[in-house]
Amino acid sequence: MTLMSGSAFAADTSARSAEAEQKVVVAHRGASAYLPEHTLPAVAMAYAMGAEYMEQDVIMTRDDQLIVWHDLTLERTTDVAERFPERARENGSFYVIDFDLDELRQLRLTEGFRLDEDGEQVSNYPSRFPLWQSRFQVHTLAEQIEMVQGMNHSTGQDIGIYPEIKSPAFHREHGKDISTAMVRELKRFGYTSKDDPIFLQTFDFDELRRVHDEIFPAEGVELPLIQLIGGGAAYQWMLEPAGVEEVARYADGLGPHYSLIIDDDSTMDNLIITDLVPLAHQHGMEVHPYTFRADEGMVPPYARDFEHMLELFYFEADVDGVFTDFPDRVVDFLRAR
Repeated sequence: MTLMSGSAFAADTSARSAEAEQKVVVAHRGASAYLPEHTLPAVAMAYAMGAEYMEQDVIMTRDDQLIVWHDLTLERTTDVAERFPERARENGSFYVIDFDLDELRQLRLTEGFRLDEDGEQVSNYPSRFPLWQSRFQVHTLAEQIEMVQGMNHSTGQDIGIYPEIKSPAFHREHGKDISTAMVRELKRFGYTSKDDPIFLQTFDFDELRRVHDEIFPAEGVELPLIQLIGGGAAYQWMLEPAGVEEVARYADGLGPHYSLIIDDDSTMDNLIITDLVPLAHQHGMEVHPYTFRADEGMVPPYARDFEHMLELFYFEADVDGVFTDFPDRVVDFLRAR
């Protein structure tokens, strides 16, 4: 065993501490492990837990309001089927874009659920907030930004936002330019430059390029852009060196599913780390994978526990930040390290 001198140990500890301080924690839909996703209480909780960024998925309503909502539909987390049973489309789903904001405000929100074989509601994450307990409501992008900026004012912090342009092609099919509407709203709240505490993300590369080349210049803003990457075949080109180089012409970072960084075939004895992070860093892009969950069955088998998973991604794979439903666990991990 090699012994480390006191000065060398102090230097090593200082270096590791500095490295940990540079890592980012993004609250995925707020503190969604503890309160229903995309609710203002979940945002306040994540803020208090120390996350550096609050994520907002954004959907447009029939009357062109921007709401913070993940799904294009409503039935997974609301009582829409009971309150507006006649508003389902032929496929049985209730679409946000078919409702005005005032109607959406009437819905009761809850933790995500599914229907079992008997038609009974079952929570997707049984250990999380109980179904239909307390009262939660739809809110707009403006209302969440007001909350984050208000807490920044009252606490003296500079916590950021991380909005996603959801399904821009779907919105365009319904005559709505969600990207321009979002950029204008962000500009209204003072987000205009790459120095502001914001990342703007989307899965749609064509839309990312349009935002970069057309919408930003037209609106006189320049915000950091993140290209989200899923696991499907449509994204495979983005994982190749030439693809990463192409994305880097428009984006300031990548948001891949974490399995694209540490392969699912990895084991504790054989960790398979892909080239995606070093390729992105080579082109000046940050990497913020999604979504890190500590629920039962959500930690991959190559990690001993949730904290070990964080160690592997932050410091073995060298990602710059992670999206997590458990911001407190990630903040505590980084502070301890």
